Parts: sequence; structure tokens; C-alpha cells
Amino acid sequence: MNRKQILERFGELLDIMDKLREQCPWDSEQTLESLRTLTIEETYELSEAILKGDLDELSKELGDILLHVIFYAKIGQEKGVFGMGEVIMQLSEKLKFRHPHIFGDTRADTSDTVIKNWEHLKAKEKNGNKSVLSGVPTGLPALIKAFRIQDKARAMGFDWEERVQVWDKVQEELEEFRVEWRKNDTDKMEAEFGDLLFALVNAARLYGINPEDALERTNRTFIERFNYLEEKTIKQGHSLEDMTLSQMNEIWEEAKNNTKK
Repeated sequence: MNRKQILERFGELLDIMDKLREQCPWDSEQTLESLRTLTIEETYELSEAILKGDLDELSKELGDILLHVIFYAKIGQEKGVFGMGEVIMQLSEKLKFRHPHIFGDTRADTSDTVIKNWEHLKAKEKNGNKSVLSGVPTGLPALIKAFRIQDKARAMGFDWEERVQVWDKVQEELEEFRVEWRKNDTDKMEAEFGDLLFALVNAARLYGINPEDALERTNRTFIERFNYLEEKTIKQGHSLEDMTLSQMNEIWEEAKNNTKK
């Protein structure tokens, strides 16, 4: 499909949304607020398709995300504050402004330099965030939020001089958690455990690992192995409740040998 055909299809989508808002009882009732949770759900479904490597499903989920963008723009147009034209124009201007190495005279030979320039330019924008970290959405899951906070701080130069130094911090936080664990102080244990997780996220970032992806990979491996354990137990005429830990561990080792991380 060439660009002209794509633009024609996009125009058709805008026409479809106009009709839906005028004639469909459900679509006409939707608001910015009612769509918010649905958009979050669609984003997770998109993520699921990416993790599965299902490109056909990915194409469909991208369509659902696009639908939501068009939906929000239509509601904005009805309110007289913005429409799809403004959304596209603002995005185009932002991309050009934040890529001066492409559309200007700035030089950036590495992706790391591009990221640092991006954060500095955001700070200069008149309508940008008031502070560097205010650009991190408060509603993000904690693990992703920690990663984004650290990444933004790094772009401002606040980072370890050598990445190997982070392991001393991890060890320090682990020892501080153990101190509170021995005292059985639940509140302080939680605080120190948070510090430990934050340090581990920092370590992952420094070694080029996305902690969210890493943890999700482990989640999927555990699910696969636990399902194997459960299925094997049922085939043997037992239930997990009747199994001893030793018996379960024996099957678990089989599962480990039959699955890959």
C-alpha cells in the first residue's frame, strides 16, 4: 500500500469515527475518562502480542491503539480544544525539535547522545514538564517507573561513573534489609526492600537489561514449569495438595529440563 492509499484509508477512518459518534449509542456516550481504562487494556494487549512475537496479532492491536487515538481526537474536536490535525501537527513539530541532529545542525553519533539531547530539549520547551522527573507518569507500574526515573536522571548526568559500582549499592541495600528483617520491623523492611529493588533495577539498566522484560520472562518460565508440574501430577492421579514438597521438586526438575529460559 503506497502513501496515497494509506492517507485515503486514514481519511476513511476519520469518516467512520464521525458516523460512530453520531449514530452508535455506545460510541456516542464515550468520554475521555471512560476511554482511559480501555486504552490501558489495549496497551497491555499490544504488549502481549509483542512478547508472543505474533505479528498478525500485533497489526490488529496497533489498529486498536490507532482507533483510540482517533477517538480522543474526535472528542477533543467536539469540545473545541483540539482535533486530529492539531495532534499530528504537534507531534511533527515535537519530533523535528527534539531531533536537531536530523533537522538541524546538532551532531549526535550515538543513541546515548540522542537520549541526552532529547531530555535537555524537553527541559527547554515552553510547554514541557516543570522538572525532569515530572515527565514520568505517576500511574506507571512501579518497576517500569523506577526504570524510567533512573533513565531520565542518567540523561541529566546523574549516574554511576562505572557501572560495576552499582553492585556495592545492591549489597549495601541487601544488608540494610537484613538488619530490619532481624528486628522484624515490617514497615522498615518494606522500605529497605524497595531500596533493594530500586538498586537492582539500576543494575539492570546499567547492563542494558530491561527489568520489566526480564521479570516477565521469568514469570512466563515459571508459569510454563508450574503448568507442567500440575499436569504431570494430575496424570499420576494426584492433586498438588496431596503432594509433598519433595515430590513436587522432583517433577519441577523435570520441568526445568524440558523448558528453556
